[in-house]
Amino acid sequence: MAHPWRGYFTAGLDADPELAAAIDGELRRQQSCIELIASENIVSRLTLEAQGSILANKTVEGLPFSRYYGGAEFADAVEQLAIDRACRLFGCRFANVQPHSGSNANAAVFLGLVKPGEGILAMDVAAGGHISHGHAATLTGRDYRIEFYGVDRAGERIDLDDLRGRALRARPRIIVAGGSAYPRMIDFAGFRAVADEVGARLMVDMAHFAGLVATGLYPDPFPHAHIVTTTTYKSLRGARGGLILWNDASLSGKINGGVFPGVQGSVLLHGVAGKAACLGEALRPEFKDYNRAVLDNAQALASALAAAGLRIVSGGTDTGLMLVDLASMKITGDVAAKALERAGLAVNKNLIPFDPRPAEAPSGLRLSSNAGSTRGFGVAEFGEIGRWIDRVLRRPEDAANLAAVRDEVRILCERHPIY
Repeated sequence: MAHPWRGYFTAGLDADPELAAAIDGELRRQQSCIELIASENIVSRLTLEAQGSILANKTVEGLPFSRYYGGAEFADAVEQLAIDRACRLFGCRFANVQPHSGSNANAAVFLGLVKPGEGILAMDVAAGGHISHGHAATLTGRDYRIEFYGVDRAGERIDLDDLRGRALRARPRIIVAGGSAYPRMIDFAGFRAVADEVGARLMVDMAHFAGLVATGLYPDPFPHAHIVTTTTYKSLRGARGGLILWNDASLSGKINGGVFPGVQGSVLLHGVAGKAACLGEALRPEFKDYNRAVLDNAQALASALAAAGLRIVSGGTDTGLMLVDLASMKITGDVAAKALERAGLAVNKNLIPFDPRPAEAPSGLRLSSNAGSTRGFGVAEFGEIGRWIDRVLRRPEDAANLAAVRDEVRILCERHPIY
């Protein structure tokens, strides 16, 4: 008997030409452009297959081996594998691998550990913090009493004395270390000392340097942090989603409850499978080689930009990301980003510390070596990328100049193909 919905289990993307064309267009964009956005990376074929698997069909709620739905034998196996790998990779006792994003992971921690109206002390977005740490436009900013710390003007780095003063005045329940655009190492022991003094818990959001932590190339948040959150893409080079990590068993119920039913419902099990895949890859020896390349390449890019006369915020970087001050080029971040995209270089505009300009047209760009390092670019290639950026920024309206850079970008990408 013929199936009543012909082709349902057999037809692929060719059955939807409009969708297929958009996806194919994105593939070609990724293949022929250089990705320099710090929130992006390029996943492996293994991760693509895990995240696009038949696990998309399965609904589960609750924790492994304690579900609200039946038929969860293999769902439990997948999620437990991700949990075990996360704990092994980061040397912690507990992990929740269900958050759909880093923002969800952060929201779940706050919901589980902070009562409405209680205080959170986090880095100001204007200084490099993340909006999920208490920006006024978010639920976190609405539901909690948010206080912000920043960086000093001289070195554009976190000032622990200033942090301590703010913590003593605010008496927060949680102090957050880490952000979205802070390129330097963070003194987690110093943060913990302040947290202990005011009776707060320390939460570290390591989304932008988790891969470096996993490979010993950046200070370990544990044992200083009570809770650590991260995304699994960016520096972990994997599936889009979030993780929460901790060691204190007394926090487990609050954190797990903050995730479900607190901020989200059913598990995106195919996403958890993608996390398990990338966490397994991160446990392999070659992942440390990749992260060494990330650091070397970031230094090479920063050096090339500095040689071109651009100021690197804080004087450099200790991670894969950097902030570039465009003041010397007399161009704003929004204009620069659009010109660079036309030249095949994907970046994002970004505020710099003490930026006199608005977020919509800021003074800076945020750049990263993560995705280019995944493609196999080395220091020579990143030096060339820095020179291309300089060429574009000096003549952002010159169509011939942008096209010439675009051709050179395409040639480099063809030498380092993806998929």
